Amino acid sequence: MKLFRMAAVLLAALAGPAYAQLPNINLMQDGPSKTPEEKAVEAEREKAYKETLKKIPDSKSSSDPWGGMRADPPKQPAAPKASAATSAPKKTKSGTAAN
Repeated sequence: MKLFRMAAVLLAALAGPAYAQLPNINLMQDGPSKTPEEKAVEAEREKAYKETLKKIPDSKSSSDPWGGMRADPPKQPAAPKASAATSAPKKTKSGTAAN
């Protein structure tokens, strides 16, 4: 039984490179080429499409659908500078311990 498994593995290993060498077959047939009139119509359509895209205005506003539902953050009053100058200096720890 072990011999059969080894033979199957050997055949699978040899079949991989052989399978890769098969010719590339395209089963879809190429369609007929476009006539000059069809090419001109398509070029005109593409030009009109690009002109239409240029007419679309740029969006300047936010597109956040939940933007109106959020509350504005509370505004904190500015601290007076005079009180900061009169307060005692902060004490700092002295030592070598790293945080």
